[in-house]
Amino acid sequence: MLNALVLAVVVLFGMVLIWPRLANAVLWQATITPLASIIGSGFLVLGPILDVNYGGYAPLVMLGLCAIAYLFGSAIRFNIADIETETATSKVLVGLETTGSVVLAFAFIVSVAYYLNLFGAFGVSLTDLNDSFHANLLTTAIFVVILFTGFTRGFTALERMEQVSVSLKLAIIAGLIFGLAVHFGQVAGADALRFDPPIVTGWASLTLMAGLIVTVQGFETSRYLGATYDSQMRIKSMRLAQWISTGIYVLYIVLLTYAFESNPLSLDETAIIDLMQVVAPILPLLLVVAALSAQFSAAIADTSGSGGLIAEVTHGKVTERRAYVLLVSVGIALTWTANIFEIISYASRAFALYYAIQAGIAAIRAARRGYSGRAVIFAMLAVLGSAIALLGTPVE
Repeated sequence: MLNALVLAVVVLFGMVLIWPRLANAVLWQATITPLASIIGSGFLVLGPILDVNYGGYAPLVMLGLCAIAYLFGSAIRFNIADIETETATSKVLVGLETTGSVVLAFAFIVSVAYYLNLFGAFGVSLTDLNDSFHANLLTTAIFVVILFTGFTRGFTALERMEQVSVSLKLAIIAGLIFGLAVHFGQVAGADALRFDPPIVTGWASLTLMAGLIVTVQGFETSRYLGATYDSQMRIKSMRLAQWISTGIYVLYIVLLTYAFESNPLSLDETAIIDLMQVVAPILPLLLVVAALSAQFSAAIADTSGSGGLIAEVTHGKVTERRAYVLLVSVGIALTWTANIFEIISYASRAFALYYAIQAGIAAIRAARRGYSGRAVIFAMLAVLGSAIALLGTPVE
């Protein structure tokens, strides 16, 4: 019965998401890109990580991650607005913007490895080949496919998958939330809700939290949609995407944390699959479908973005095709030398450094405009982003 209800919710939300009045609304179109980036692969990995490491305090940590992301988003939104009215820039700002582009390109390279390693893990999770070796083989094969596609045809055809995969992913997440809510109600009705103690505390809990920033990353994509939307629409849609994603993330973590027993021995990148088997037998299959579509489309988007940024920063000395070779080489090396939690930490630190640079730019722009209060806040965010980049640690 629950399987049928979960499927009904997925279908219903899917129909709503492709409803022309919503799908063609400019605000929703501008919101869907950052929203899909935020609620990406991290959604499937983050729940078990927070539950196991932070126990009953996991929802507070989730709220903290979203709050930090929102503050960094405010710095980027300020830059979007200020660029529109800027009359003259400075060499310092130009240098920071260039450095930020280089850092973002590197962050994209690491994030593609992160996405495709999750693709490999989820791709073999329901088969008899469910081990790290075969997951790495699948990941490597997908890297080769992406390199071949980028070299021969470009990514235009593959990018058409993005709208479909985004709607599919959000619809399946709606089904997941519904299933978790039903399970939570059943556990509460049996008076069996639990508040597990954290296994990381103090400084270790803060550095681990810093290493998870990439799981709420993605809002910065609005910064680069200027060719499609004006500044006000990008600012409004980024803010809306962050509010929606915060609501979804916090609700998801609450429903997961108190209705399941924390088990450190079962913590791996596909731990959510085993947990959802308890809720409804159909959910593992749906989550694998969501994971594969989300990871592949995100990897294509970041590969294309990284190639373009590298070509732009090097003024064409490194072509997009050569950038793809660099990305795939680094990605395959990470696949065979690091586990997924280490890659998440690397990606988090790279994005944190990018956010620190954007916050630094916002601080300079605010000071030039005479907004001393904002300048101080943005400067503090720049320090915070730098600290996260230096101190973030992976899940053990």
